[in-house]
Amino acid sequence: MSQRILGAILLAICIALTIVAWDYRAPFSYEPVGPRAYPLLLLGLLIGGTLYLLFKPVSDVVVEKIGHDEDVPMDRQMLIKVSTCVLLLVAYAALFEKLGFVLSTLPFGFFIARLYGARWWQGAVTGILASISLYLLFDYALDVPLPLGVLQLLEN
Repeated sequence: MSQRILGAILLAICIALTIVAWDYRAPFSYEPVGPRAYPLLLLGLLIGGTLYLLFKPVSDVVVEKIGHDEDVPMDRQMLIKVSTCVLLLVAYAALFEKLGFVLSTLPFGFFIARLYGARWWQGAVTGILASISLYLLFDYALDVPLPLGVLQLLEN
C-alpha cells in the first residue's frame, strides 16, 4: 500500500514540475532542442514509473514470499541494496565531469545491473550499450554536448 501512496505523491510532484518546465525559457540556448527537452523527457519517464507504481498488479511471488499483498519489507538486505544504489549515484555524479559521460556511465551501468541481479556478462553488456548508445543519442541525435572527460584527447 505504501508504494501506491508514494506513487500518487510522486505523480502529483511530476505533474507540477511538468507544468513548470513546459513554459521554461532560457536567456541563451546552446542546444537545438532547447533547454526544456531534457527535463520534460525525464519527467515523462518518471510519470510512467509512478503510473506503474499506482496500477501494477500484486505479484503472486510476493504474496507467497511474505504471506500478504503488501510491500516487500525493508529488511537489512534491502537497506544495503538501497544504500549501495545511493553511493553509486553519488560516485557517478562525482566522476561525471572528470571521467566524462562514457567512462562514468559504463561502470555505473555495470554495477547497477549487478546490484539488481544481472550476471557479470549481462552487467558488462548493459554498461557498454548504455554508455555508448546514450552518448550517441544525446550527442548526435539531440545535439546535446556531453562531457568527454579523459576521452577528450580522442576528439578531432
